[in-house]
Amino acid sequence: MKRVLFGVLIVLLLASACGGATTSTPEPTTTLQATGTLATVQPTPTIEATLAAPPATSTQSAAVDQSRTLASLRRISDFPLYEMHYYGDYGFDSFLQEGIDIEDPTQSDFGGMSDEWACTCFVALSEKGDLVFGRNFDWYVHPALILFTDPPGGYASVSMVDISYLGYGVEEPSGAEREGLLDAPYFPFDGLNEHGLAVGIMAVSDADGGEDPDKVTIGSLHAVRLTLDYARDVDQAISLLRNYNGEFGGGPPLHYLIADSSGNSAVVEFIGGEVNALRNSEPWQVATNFVISGTAPESRGSLCSRYRKAYEALERANGDISPEEAMALLGDVSQSGDFPTIWSVVYEMTSGDGQVVVGRQYDHVYQFNLEMRYE
Repeated sequence: MKRVLFGVLIVLLLASACGGATTSTPEPTTTLQATGTLATVQPTPTIEATLAAPPATSTQSAAVDQSRTLASLRRISDFPLYEMHYYGDYGFDSFLQEGIDIEDPTQSDFGGMSDEWACTCFVALSEKGDLVFGRNFDWYVHPALILFTDPPGGYASVSMVDISYLGYGVEEPSGAEREGLLDAPYFPFDGLNEHGLAVGIMAVSDADGGEDPDKVTIGSLHAVRLTLDYARDVDQAISLLRNYNGEFGGGPPLHYLIADSSGNSAVVEFIGGEVNALRNSEPWQVATNFVISGTAPESRGSLCSRYRKAYEALERANGDISPEEAMALLGDVSQSGDFPTIWSVVYEMTSGDGQVVVGRQYDHVYQFNLEMRYE
């Protein structure tokens, strides 16, 4: 599957199209037949229904899922901001068996990145209020996608994707132009899954994901998809990440803020080939664009004004802020200029509610929801 060759870090070569147009099978018509005082739905027999039709092959089913996926794309703002629901399997479990080939330049070329790239993530975890994850993605002005996925064998999630790295600009894709969006699950920049686990990425000066020959190597955005699809909480996320080498060679090194609906969080960094998890000691945690490992807590605010502003606001509130206050805080630490804030997103880790603002237009907040499935 072509899509496994893409998404090593944040900016790769444009993703290849996968799948093609298909013809859907009509649904049988239905009539109501009364049984006692209840009505049950029974299919009306048709010629096709009475004949022993062969079952659909997996290839046919995949083609139908891909067609439904691309048909679900809708533009919800002129930024542009899109929403899409991915139906069926995108092959990530198979991809994890082999990972990436770091010697293949088509899997690790990140061109165009800059030292000016910056992002802000925080979590507010007070037992008295909402558990919220806030995140600003600051970079060039690019189109954004709210992506819903529910893979077989994995967890449902919602994530944000910068689809310029799939080859899209401000013009809305149509027809065959949409096929590159089938690779979108491999490009999550942040997200929330159905068990209340949230994750976001930020660029840092250094990261070493290791070269253990006994481990599969995955890219930085694959790490986001790994945690969203297979981790229920922070502990599981850290354990999963320790099973893989992380590849950062083609672009900016990254670290991750991960949090869950139990009130736990951790900044995860790759130091000396190992996963280093810095867990929260307060009902809040902040990460921006410097390596926290080895940095004294009292000096962190001097390294980044956005870190300092977010940390002080959460400290004053003792980690007790509403989703609306979280979005306001994201506005306070948003950026303009050459590398502005593309999106600000707030995930509520218990309800599955989300808010997103694009282009710093904080008077236009878009709402979405992920159905949570606590067990």
